[in-house]
Amino acid sequence: MEIRQLNLFMEVAKNKSITKAAENLHLSQPALSKSIKALEEELGMTLIIRTNKTSDVTDAGKVVLEFAQKINVLVDEMKTTLNDMTNLTRGQINIGLPPFIGSLFFPRVIAKFHHAFPNIELNITEYGGARVVKSVEEGEFELGVAVLPIDDQLFNIYPIVEEKMKLLVFKDHPLSMRASVDLEELKNEEFIFYHEEFALNQIMWNHFSKAGFVPKILFKSSQWDLMTEMVAANLGITILPQSICNRVSNHDLKVIDLEQEILWRLAVLTKKDRYISNAGRTFIDFILKDPL
Repeated sequence: MEIRQLNLFMEVAKNKSITKAAENLHLSQPALSKSIKALEEELGMTLIIRTNKTSDVTDAGKVVLEFAQKINVLVDEMKTTLNDMTNLTRGQINIGLPPFIGSLFFPRVIAKFHHAFPNIELNITEYGGARVVKSVEEGEFELGVAVLPIDDQLFNIYPIVEEKMKLLVFKDHPLSMRASVDLEELKNEEFIFYHEEFALNQIMWNHFSKAGFVPKILFKSSQWDLMTEMVAANLGITILPQSICNRVSNHDLKVIDLEQEILWRLAVLTKKDRYISNAGRTFIDFILKDPL
């Protein structure tokens, strides 16, 4: 069995199609099919069920896929460790960022880091916070940025931001002249809200539950600028972190304090017991020395 065979199988499983996987890998379909068949014969089990339209993974195939992903993570760690041992001036970091966080803070951070360490390459992928955490756990990212709380039994956590959540309403909304509002007063309002994959969704849902109501969700989005513009169009209200509210320049919006202190806390996280490259440690040190 070769690692290359496992990688070919992973591509077929990902695309659920030998034809599509062959195109992505720039291989002929017969060559790819032959490699998968050889892997199945060596393991003595069928990994792919082939039909005219799809190539579905069997239960045995799912087990092989899980271990193949772990093997790839270990191989990557081995290469990173060896590179660090040679004290190379170059490096590469795979980082997961939620879109809210990336657009708010990281353009400036990334620019400053690049100027300080021009030979370290940052590969950034935007996922919702929950998926970032899962991807760091599974080894897709060396480090991620997500909203606390996070399981400190699984992750090393480096806090970087803490700020309050604020209410945004249309300028003529009945609450627009208030200095502060209790969550209970929002039970009859329609909300512009975050998608379920974002940590803020669950955080705010928990606070609504404590306030004794289920929010009426009119619309969900992953883009804070779209959310604020919908509030400015008087379609509903929303609750966003202070840093986002500070960026709002639309005069049709009013920012109001919440009487409950609801904190938005961000942290860099890495998987415990996983090797972190020199480049990764350098980035963590850099961001901790220069707070967002």
